[in-house]
Amino acid sequence: MNDDIAVTTGDSSWFTNDRFGLFIHWGLYAMGARHEWLQSRERMSPERYAKYFRRFDPDLYDPRLWAKLAADAGMKYMVVTTKHHEGFCLWDSELTDYKATRTPAGRDLLAPMVDAFRERDMRIGFYYSLIDWHHPHYTIDPKHPLRFDPQFAEESKKRDFARYREYLHGQTRELLTRFGPIDLMFFDFSFPEENGLPGKGKDDWGSEELVRTIRSLQPRILLNDRLQVGGDITTPEQYMPKEWVRVGGRRVVWETCHTFSGSWGYYRDEESWKSVETLVKMLIDTVSKGGNLLLNVGPNARGELDPRAVERLEGIGRWMRLHSRSIYGCTAAPDSFPAPADCRLTYNPATNRMYVHVFSWPFKNIHLQGFAGKVEYAQLLNDGSEIKFKEGASESSMADGAYREGRDASTLTLSLPVKKPDAVVPVIELFLKSEV
Repeated sequence: MNDDIAVTTGDSSWFTNDRFGLFIHWGLYAMGARHEWLQSRERMSPERYAKYFRRFDPDLYDPRLWAKLAADAGMKYMVVTTKHHEGFCLWDSELTDYKATRTPAGRDLLAPMVDAFRERDMRIGFYYSLIDWHHPHYTIDPKHPLRFDPQFAEESKKRDFARYREYLHGQTRELLTRFGPIDLMFFDFSFPEENGLPGKGKDDWGSEELVRTIRSLQPRILLNDRLQVGGDITTPEQYMPKEWVRVGGRRVVWETCHTFSGSWGYYRDEESWKSVETLVKMLIDTVSKGGNLLLNVGPNARGELDPRAVERLEGIGRWMRLHSRSIYGCTAAPDSFPAPADCRLTYNPATNRMYVHVFSWPFKNIHLQGFAGKVEYAQLLNDGSEIKFKEGASESSMADGAYREGRDASTLTLSLPVKKPDAVVPVIELFLKSEV
């Protein structure tokens, strides 16, 4: 790892190797089927929202199928919303009755999910919302569904937020003591004052104490950065960084989380779904900048994944089956290897191989500046077929037309087939002569 990359407290070695994970947003909002923030967006009181709790019964829930789809897509870890902003818990928490076991589902939904993904050798991550619109001592703020209700504003003054803070610490302890080793905790989120209403941050959550508790229970766990006290992972959301993410001028371990469409939770009528090609390019682009991609599904109220999500996962899986070694264990290429136009480079330092991901298939050639004299062999990754190349513009190369073709001394030119390979994004694997 480069010297300018910040050191993490948890174990990030697996994380920066695996690169690709599944996010799962699942809760009562799946019944509303119109965005996971529907309670806040529609300013619904707990009494109105309770209709979902009384009827939540995911009778088709099959976590082994979810895990298979994720593993077949090439995903190596998962992160599930154990509790989202609505306050509903997927596990049988001793600290609340607002949980899956008290709904018609009548059972813990988290434990079998953890088991199913572990059976596929996938790492386990828990999302936990710091926000809670159900808890009787969670106070008013700019995100609360009743933020514009004068009666609630007065009632909120009588609430004891310290009791909620104790609750969130207690639930975190439950999550980290009941389900075996947990690899990642994704807390969500802190926010500033807005429209005259107070924000909430590290002092409200008791973040420093919370982190100490977490580290004492599971020292190797990775923490995200939304507790406002640093973290092992920086987490841009619905955003593709232009370069390796830096904090304080230093490169950090980072992960960008994205949806298939415009919603994290199940949204029946949402239509802005990304294509398989777009999603594969997002994964490649992220790894080419040293990051991870966490791609989200929102299961429906009966416990099944949207057919559109299944189709995308299967499409990504077809690409990953042939091209995953350009993703796993890979990172950004060294600065001395610039990417050609319409391409992304990933580099595996353990195998000393460079991968050229071709976003737009060119006519006959790709020119790799700075690669001359550094490549031993080249092949298409999808079928292992050789790609011939020409190097530089030395005196010996004048006879083959190096000057006439416009090649300079540092350029390596790949000779490509005219027809694009049968892959949403073709990849050329370069075996380098020596470590870069």
